[in-house]
Amino acid sequence: MTLLILGGTGTLGRQIVRKALENGFQVRCIVRNKRAANFLKEWGAELIYGDLTLPETLPPAFQGVTAIIDASTAKVADENDSSDIITVDWYSKLIVIELSKLINIKRFIFLSILNSEKYPYITLMKMKYRVEKLIKSSGIPFTIFKYAGFFQSLINQYALPLLEQKPILITSKSPAIPYIDTQDAAYLCIKSLSIKEAKNKIFATGSSQAWKSEEIIELCEKLSGQKAKTLMLSIFIFKIFRQITGFFEWSLQISERLAFIEVINNTPNFKSSIQYTYNILNINPREILELDFYFQEYFEIMLKTLEEIRKTKDSII
Repeated sequence: MTLLILGGTGTLGRQIVRKALENGFQVRCIVRNKRAANFLKEWGAELIYGDLTLPETLPPAFQGVTAIIDASTAKVADENDSSDIITVDWYSKLIVIELSKLINIKRFIFLSILNSEKYPYITLMKMKYRVEKLIKSSGIPFTIFKYAGFFQSLINQYALPLLEQKPILITSKSPAIPYIDTQDAAYLCIKSLSIKEAKNKIFATGSSQAWKSEEIIELCEKLSGQKAKTLMLSIFIFKIFRQITGFFEWSLQISERLAFIEVINNTPNFKSSIQYTYNILNINPREILELDFYFQEYFEIMLKTLEEIRKTKDSII
């Protein structure tokens, strides 16, 4: 089976490429910059030039493809202009889905965001949900995974500020969110290709344990031996500020970021939905890494590195 992976250089996309290669798939990646994506070629993937903002560059990559995994989305650097999100996360998907129809794709895996259907005022969420609806009505065999968040993003949000003794931003309402490691997210994607029951299904995806902000902070304090500084902000303030900034074109980026924080803090506990995902994909929860073990390894490495740096400085002095 030949897999075409979109967004293969991204944080999640590269893990999908690696996992697919480990499982014996022939992997093809659409890339804009082959030099920047050379590490994928070194792993064993085939690189083909293509730009999601230039539809005419895409067809050659679809020849001989059996399945597609779409992990692409607009980069953060492009979000100053919401048109970048619309171009990459909507117009390019229209072309990709039409090309998938033409080649009679066996499975189309789309990576989306939890609760995207509930927040049409957030450009990225609106585009993701539109694509979900389009895929379901397209007639192509599909599997959609919806994520709440990844372990990797929690490093910048919690671990690094604590180690650097900077304030950790928290909100007055802290939902329990089952984040997931990108390697496990990739594992679920690849495994779904061999599960007939995963065809034409939508899965909520995460680890088996959900974490609140204060629990993550306590974990970081325990593993680092340091006390965290926190800055508490009200969800009400976020809502008011989002409404105010939404009136001004220059502040739309701020408005949408605040709105996304509101989304995360209104996310219900969907542990039962994740159990459904595990059951269909025949996943043992013990196969999925939990956040405490992920952070334990991170802090062990970081604290050892910081200690070596300290010793080096002392020896120089």
